[in-house]
Amino acid sequence: MMNTNDNGNREKRKALVIGGSIGGLLTARVLADFYKEVIVIDKDEFPEEPADRSGTPQGYHPHRFTLRGKTIVERFFPGYEEDLLQLGALSSLNKTVTNTNEYGTISGPYQRNDLKFSRALLEWVIRERVKRIPQVSLLPGHEAVRLMSTPDRKKVTGAVIRGRSSGEEKPCEADLVVDTGGRLSKLTKWLEVMGLEVPASDYLNVELGYSTRRYRVPAAKEHLVKEWDVINIAGQPAKGSCTGVLSFIENNVAEMLLYRPGGQYPPTKEDEYEKAAADLPDSVIAEILGELEPAASPRGFRVPQLYRRHFEQMTDWPAGLLVLGDAYCIYDPIFGQGMTVAAIEAETLEACLRKQSLAPAPSPAFERNVLRRLQEVIEPAWWLNCAADLRWEGVTYSGAAPLKGIEFGRRYMNLVLKYATGEKNMKFFGLYWAVNTLTLPPGQLFHPDMVREVLSSSEEGRRLLDELLPGGSGSLAAVLEEIVPAFSETAYETV
Repeated sequence: MMNTNDNGNREKRKALVIGGSIGGLLTARVLADFYKEVIVIDKDEFPEEPADRSGTPQGYHPHRFTLRGKTIVERFFPGYEEDLLQLGALSSLNKTVTNTNEYGTISGPYQRNDLKFSRALLEWVIRERVKRIPQVSLLPGHEAVRLMSTPDRKKVTGAVIRGRSSGEEKPCEADLVVDTGGRLSKLTKWLEVMGLEVPASDYLNVELGYSTRRYRVPAAKEHLVKEWDVINIAGQPAKGSCTGVLSFIENNVAEMLLYRPGGQYPPTKEDEYEKAAADLPDSVIAEILGELEPAASPRGFRVPQLYRRHFEQMTDWPAGLLVLGDAYCIYDPIFGQGMTVAAIEAETLEACLRKQSLAPAPSPAFERNVLRRLQEVIEPAWWLNCAADLRWEGVTYSGAAPLKGIEFGRRYMNLVLKYATGEKNMKFFGLYWAVNTLTLPPGQLFHPDMVREVLSSSEEGRRLLDELLPGGSGSLAAVLEEIVPAFSETAYETV
């Protein structure tokens, strides 16, 4: 563990983390290696056992770490998956995974030992680990109401926090404040109150909705848990159909998700929900649901917009302040990127703090440099979200600047899926998901040889190739370098 900080004197350092969800807990774990004291505040009272919290209304719905996120969290909390298993989480190893889309079906045994769990269980396990860190204190039932700063507003010195039950406000001084308050973050408002101009955000107007229903697996049907990992029946943008995803989480509970962007929301009434599941393009999910027992009514959640903030563009960003996780950018939940991006951001913060701790003197631009590094993490996930969701009618993009290459990305990624599924090409199917789940950088899928192979496989692809290389002349590599963004490798590096 790293036990020094940028001035060699850990004893005078204190950090405040606003928000005790996954991003906040991972941030606290990182800061504990560099600060004498880390305080994590959250609006909710933390449950005494794994349970959903009102402060995370999306928490009831499916969550997962991708391989990249899982690897980072295992390094932060060695053996945390053993904790999950002891509480009933399930291994995916060698169970059947089926992916159906408009181009066909790919099915086979899942070859990694990943775990399936509810968000409540994962957060419980991580929070229990964080509570054991001597430097970290959790302060539930409290919210930040405004930032504290020096008179010239150039440095944040803490935050005023308020007890939600008492209403009492008190100052909480800190050398560093990290906002991990999620989509309910008030950071933009706080900065504007300080007289700072916040750059315009980028928005993907998705109008997406998802509905989740949980089912109990009867004892006589436990073979289903042993057989299946996940069944994903993707919605078809051209027909406006829902996506359906069925998986099994802890303690013989099945989790069923219906999802759709574009403003036509999946139902939450029980009879309508079951009908929508039965109307999916493949009947396999409906057949399995018929053997299960509903555990609760469906719950819905809606996301009007995805956003990407641009705090890194602020030349007057105050020292002593950082932002991480959903307070910086949110993603389409269908790709399972959110928690993984938060983990990568926490790892990036760790690398920046370690570099600063070894420097002869603190960098006055430390916080701005961190924000730029975090934006490098955000950018590929954001771009991939836009490329996927802009396929759906009713989804639009609005930003301060157009997204480079997004129309090509939208068309090409769809053709990759078509080629991989139709040809049962596991190499490309694996690459498609590895890139979308942030395990591999987009450049591996946009390599000229791979682009040519995909585009040459269909009439639609050959038309696109002709657009890129009229008359078949020119260098595809040069054209792709001009079209496709040069994503940083930050998100894929290890510290």
